[in-house]
Parts: sequence; structure tokens; C-alpha cells
Amino acid sequence: MNIDDAIAVSEAPPSEAGRLETIATQFIQLVLSNINREYPHSGKVWLNSEADIKSPREVHPAFYGCLDWHSAVHGHWLLVRLARCFPEASFQTSVRTALDGSLTPVNLQQEATYLKQHPLFECPYGWAWLLQLATELREWSDPQATVWLSALEPLEATVASHFQHWLQNLEQPNRTGVHANTAFALGLAFDWTRTSGHQALADLIHDQSRRFYRQDRDYPFWLEPLGYDFISPSLSEADLMRRLLRPAAFANWLTDFLPSSALEQREWQLVSAKNPENYQQAHFRGLHLSRAWMLEGLCSGLPSDDPRIEYLNAKAAQYWQFTRADITDEHYASSHWVGTFAVYLLTKRGLHH
Repeated sequence: MNIDDAIAVSEAPPSEAGRLETIATQFIQLVLSNINREYPHSGKVWLNSEADIKSPREVHPAFYGCLDWHSAVHGHWLLVRLARCFPEASFQTSVRTALDGSLTPVNLQQEATYLKQHPLFECPYGWAWLLQLATELREWSDPQATVWLSALEPLEATVASHFQHWLQNLEQPNRTGVHANTAFALGLAFDWTRTSGHQALADLIHDQSRRFYRQDRDYPFWLEPLGYDFISPSLSEADLMRRLLRPAAFANWLTDFLPSSALEQREWQLVSAKNPENYQQAHFRGLHLSRAWMLEGLCSGLPSDDPRIEYLNAKAAQYWQFTRADITDEHYASSHWVGTFAVYLLTKRGLHH
């Protein structure tokens, strides 16, 4: 386990590493059963004529499973991430076979062509996860990963171009807790720029984020969650800003944005999916996982002696404990996507040490 940023795996004691590998194997099995599952399918499709009515597999030969395009993309991200973190695991062969079948030059060129023809398809959530997939491949010193990355590069370039054009023309950020949230996508995309060296997009994210969020004050945290959120609007924004500001500046910004009194006086709501087979209620499982990783992200961006760190880490642990028993639920409402959020948290993907 020689991946520097998978801290929870690489620095775990043997017993804990074994437990994590068992969980990883469960996620792998769920994703492998879903990435080639074409139906049910939920996707936004623009139809100009009957000629545009095609099956998901015909339109998206690489990413047609997992209910929708973005879930298929981050399902592939999960496979790559766990293959990196557990290089000796028994699932290596099955994962590599699956990736070989999906990430071919022909498949990914067709995906790139589709996005060129539909420049707002999966904006911005699906784009962000596509760039995360590229990040994972770029950071993996593995011969097969190099081949897959080469095949992915036309789609990666298309998404980066779309991202830049969209962000340049964006007047107001989306502050909801679902796919359209701006801050969530910008955080994942900014991490990609650190690996890819795409300075133009990095600068644009930095400038637009400061314009959108730098002056935010006294966020009404008590409003959350909003509807069927799977991400926290406030924590997504804060998790983005900790990537862009130096620790002291971030600490000051966070004090203004989420005052300690508001955080500590508000009981952070834990929301159960009372009907876990309801696709909207299943969002709450992702909400707790993403809150946990974002709180850990905030702690990583604060000065090491900041008194809020202990409290925020405790809240992150609380969210994980509340959700951990449900993360391998095999019903499709959860299985097509929740594993990605759990793996992002458990392997400390978004943290920069």
C-alpha cells in the first residue's frame, strides 16, 4: 500500500488495514455488478428527433450503467481508487478486466464526441467526477493506468474546456445540496488542476470562488438539510475555500462564515433514510458521508492549533458512525453510488498533507 494520500489505508495497523480491505471488496463487488447494468436508467437527454432515441449503451459505451452517467463515472473512479490503495488485493484481476472493457479509445472517443455535441451534459457534477477519474489515473504509477489515461485524455480535455467556458460565464453560484452545487464541483476540479497542471482553470476557479464566496457571512446553517440533499451547501463552500486560502486566512473566513457559536449551539441533524429503497431518501446516506469528509477537510485547512479542530473531527466521526452500517446496502437506490462517497471519505482522497 504505497499511495501517499490514502492515509487511512497506508498508515493503518494490520488489523485495521484488513478491515478496510474487506470493506473495499464489498464496494468493488457492488460496482462491478452495476457498471454494466443498463437498466433501470435515469438520464437527462436532449432529443431533436426520433433518431436521437437510443439505448444508454449505444449513446454512452463507457458510462451507461449505475443508473446514470455521473454515477457510472464515479463508479469507475472507485475501482481505480481501490485498486491503487490495495495493490495486493484479490479483486485486482476483476477490476482491471472491467476497466479494460470500459476505458477503451473507441468508447471514450464516442463519449468525448457526445459531450462536444451536448456541451452542458452533466454540468458540473459529472464533469467534476470525470476529472477526479483522470486525477486518479494520473497519480497511479501503473502501466495499465497509463494506457487508460491515454484513452481518457480526449474526454478529459473536452470536459476541461467545457468547465472553463461554463465557469467564465457563470454569474451566480448554485447553492443547493444536490448535483448542480457549484462549490462541490469546483473543489473536485481544483484538485484535478493540481495534478494536471492546468493553470488556466486553477486560476479561474480561484478568482470565481473568491467572487462568489469570499464575502459570505453568517451562513444560516440551521436550514440544512434542504430537501433531499446528499451534500451540505455550507460545508461544500467551506471545503472549497480551505483549498484556496492559507490556513490563517481560511480560519478568519470560517469564523465569519460559520461562527463557532452557531456551530456549537446547533445540533447537527442526523437524518435517517426511513425508506432506504426510495432513491431520494437514499441521498441522506451520502449527505452524512460527504459532511464527514468535508469536516475533515476543514480541519486540514485550519492552523494546527485551531481550537475548532477537535470539535469538527468529533462531528465527522459522528456522521461516519451513524452511516457506516448502511453503506453496503445492496438496493440499487444506494448501491449505484453511495460506495463512492464512502471510499472518498475512508481513503482521505480530498486531503492535502
